[in-house]
Amino acid sequence: MTSAPSAPSAAPAALSPEQRRVLFASALGTVFEWYDFYLYGSLAGIIGDEFFAGLDRGSAFIFALLAFASGFLVRPFGALLFGRLGDLIGRKYTFLVTILLMGLSTFIAGLLPGYASIGVAAPMILVALRLLQGLALGGEYGGAATYVGEYAPRQARGAYTSWLQTTATLGLLFSLLVNVGLRRLLGNEAFVAWGWRLPFLASSALLAVSVWMRLRLNESPAFVSIRRAGRTSKAPLAEALGRGPNLRRVMVALFGLTAGQGVIWYTGQFYVLVFLTHTLKVDGGLAGVLIGISLVLALPLFWVFGRLSDRVGRRPVMLAGCLLAALGYFPMFHALTAAANPALARAMARHPVVLLADPADCSFPLRSDGGRPFTHSCDIAKQALSDVAVNYQRRDARGPARIEVGGRSVAAFNARGLSEAELARRQQELQRSLRDAVSAAGYPRQADPRQVNRPLVVLILTLLVADVALVYGPIAATLVELFPTRIRYTSMGLPYNLGNGWFGGLVPTVAFALVAHDGGIYHGLWYPVLVAAGTFAIGVLLLPETRGTDLCAGD
Repeated sequence: MTSAPSAPSAAPAALSPEQRRVLFASALGTVFEWYDFYLYGSLAGIIGDEFFAGLDRGSAFIFALLAFASGFLVRPFGALLFGRLGDLIGRKYTFLVTILLMGLSTFIAGLLPGYASIGVAAPMILVALRLLQGLALGGEYGGAATYVGEYAPRQARGAYTSWLQTTATLGLLFSLLVNVGLRRLLGNEAFVAWGWRLPFLASSALLAVSVWMRLRLNESPAFVSIRRAGRTSKAPLAEALGRGPNLRRVMVALFGLTAGQGVIWYTGQFYVLVFLTHTLKVDGGLAGVLIGISLVLALPLFWVFGRLSDRVGRRPVMLAGCLLAALGYFPMFHALTAAANPALARAMARHPVVLLADPADCSFPLRSDGGRPFTHSCDIAKQALSDVAVNYQRRDARGPARIEVGGRSVAAFNARGLSEAELARRQQELQRSLRDAVSAAGYPRQADPRQVNRPLVVLILTLLVADVALVYGPIAATLVELFPTRIRYTSMGLPYNLGNGWFGGLVPTVAFALVAHDGGIYHGLWYPVLVAAGTFAIGVLLLPETRGTDLCAGD
């Protein structure tokens, strides 16, 4: 696979004009693709109302996140499809196809009618577009990392590929800036009604620029070298996944590196945004600005940690990020609550909300029954609590469920046998009683912008992104160095997209489903914490050091 790693150089070597063009075109195109992908995530609340209007609001939000996650679920298949093509015919043209597929899917999403216009076809087409985007993105990262890694100087590969790692953060930042800017320009009402479509439609201009730049690129010199020597793989999938030694490297890369990296990325840069707006009730525009500032502040750290990995090794830098996430997420999110919505933190401490219910009446919030209304009193109570978005504890009790807060008791009801009109009336009464009770106990309906400790919130958010940079900055260099050139595109794309698409992409959906089921606003953090801790343990035992590897030594 590789030659023995050599000592790092004192400073990154200067790039040739061709190398600079490759780095810039790859990074710009990848920024655009991440911008496209995260537009949906940053607009999940609006999209839930627009395309899943047939469900109650709490379920619509979870299903909107699930539709967002669907794009991640198919990413490994995109990695296999485009990785095979990249190893068979070359990096350049495969790299071009992925961006075209991504851009066209995004543009069509901006034109798609909502549920009110075409009914259930709207969410079905939306999910199909998300699946196409996921396939394209699954092939995009492997191509970009392989392309840049094979061009980068051997002794500074961490430093130069780390620029590529900033693209996901820049894409998220760009999508946030566009959304915040349009909200302020159009007004929130117009933005929610139709303005949210503009960022999707405007992406066509970015697509044209990115395609033009990629058409000007030459093929990777490492791939050209093995192609001239007749050493390209005739069956990349079989060679990458059907042979013991390389399959073992794929599994180590997944469970000892990319699974933890994926959950850390999506917790520190995306889930935290949804947590701020949905759980802590911070205004969406303000939350976007605060996260945008933290992204700008932390952005240089991707290069810093990529360069550090050239000096001390990839393995210690990335595993340190996994360990910090496993130990730090719970205290940091508690601190974020106190800083972003102190009134909520005080109410939670003084007047905890308790749901008393029979466990037999409580089901998991993700259902496969076509969205039919809940009938058990516990499920109806949890649905009301989810709509109000308050932290609560669940305790076992007999009889119909009831919610207690601040000395008040709000009774839920069993809906079996109720007409649709009667069910709607009873639900409205329950919502009104619950809102009155939590308001009387000091729970704010929205975070007061004047009470948001903005410097502290930015500091916490910056620390979360810094942890992302620890694991993400060196990862492209690590994956490029871990696999031989002849099957590199296929081999590295699969563990990266399984780790990010399945483990990481499911963070928002799994976390909020856990919160909706259990009631604790921090309960969803158990998912990324346990995955990060497991990745650290496996990485310590099995992940090899790859710094300074000769990329063609195993070919």
